Amino acid sequence: MLIYFLLIYIASLWNKKARLLCRGQKNAIPQLKQARQEGSWIWFHAASVGEFEQGRPVIERLRKEQPHKKILLTFFSPSGYELHKNYTGADLVMYLPFATRRNAGRFLDILQPEKAVFIKYEYWPAYLRELRKRGIETYSIASVFRKEQFFFRPLIGRPYRQLLGCFTRLLVQDEASRKLLAQYGITNTVVTGDPRFKRVAQIAQSAEEIPLVDRFVNGMPEHKTGSEGLTLRSKVLVAGSTWLPDEELIVRYINRHQDTRLILVPHETDEKHLHNIFQLTEGRYIRLTQANMKNADTCRILVVDTVGMLSRIYRYANVAYIGGGFGAGIHNTLEPAAYGIPVVWGKNYKRFREAKGLIEAGAGIAVSNYQELEQALDTAFLNAADMGQKALQFVLSETDAADKIFQEIFLKSNL
Repeated sequence: MLIYFLLIYIASLWNKKARLLCRGQKNAIPQLKQARQEGSWIWFHAASVGEFEQGRPVIERLRKEQPHKKILLTFFSPSGYELHKNYTGADLVMYLPFATRRNAGRFLDILQPEKAVFIKYEYWPAYLRELRKRGIETYSIASVFRKEQFFFRPLIGRPYRQLLGCFTRLLVQDEASRKLLAQYGITNTVVTGDPRFKRVAQIAQSAEEIPLVDRFVNGMPEHKTGSEGLTLRSKVLVAGSTWLPDEELIVRYINRHQDTRLILVPHETDEKHLHNIFQLTEGRYIRLTQANMKNADTCRILVVDTVGMLSRIYRYANVAYIGGGFGAGIHNTLEPAAYGIPVVWGKNYKRFREAKGLIEAGAGIAVSNYQELEQALDTAFLNAADMGQKALQFVLSETDAADKIFQEIFLKSNL
């Protein structure tokens, strides 16, 4: 662990995210000392944005049902902290101090939490051992376990599996995780599902209109066609959290399908990436930050060059494409599914149970190359109503997970 944190310090000399992380964790203990108030504290930890969104329905249920409890929310990732540092659902939001034994001891000495909740990922040995030593109820929620994870590797897996014994309960997403853990004698598990299902349903239900995006999709009321001869209410593809390999395929599809508009929401919005998109599209797009109510409907491609809007933008799609499947793995497939639209993504999805579920429900399609992409998108547009209804039903099938988790942690006696 010390070597890992040392490497982060070294990377901070030139990497902005690493620099933010080092600065944030350095100030974490003083921040906690200054901000801590008397009362019963519940500590939630999220690695980054996605994990926070999974745990958010549980946090907000706690705030509503037991408002006397104080809530601390920690992040490891700068992406998560910077986006949610002003989140009002918690009494304090901060970086998690690097997981050394000294930091873990100081952190818990100051906070003295009643319970600790780790959302999906991150199993920091120093914190888990110190929590167990102090007899503090500790939970992992929305966790998923697969045979290829380091917990189950022949030579190095045993000490990591022992860490799972530090948890009072492992509240796992599915029966497959429970069975796998049971094979190794880990039985402190309860299947509660994935609270993201409820969160994405909430976002979809409350999503507000974005005027510039609405103008791009529907055009000016007095216009019958745009400058490229576009008819109003063309087919709309929203491609979210994309990387360059995704964008190369998607732009190729748009070039060959003149009746389709594209709202492209890249995962990275730095100028280098935006320049790559400019080259791919030969400049035939408009950036959201440069759009206005007069020019927003004059191109077939809108590039969203700001962050934090994707979950609302899916409301404008007939079909969604999710990026990352030609890299490390796909991003969030549930957000578009919650709007009742078909979802398409790349080949690297096997680690994501929700993607498998969408395929089984007949609402999602995975592709490996351009030919498969073109066929999948054509199929999705043609059958958008039927596939979209199946997508929505899949999301609604597990919206009680947050309630189950809340009951297990806060309404039962688990010690």
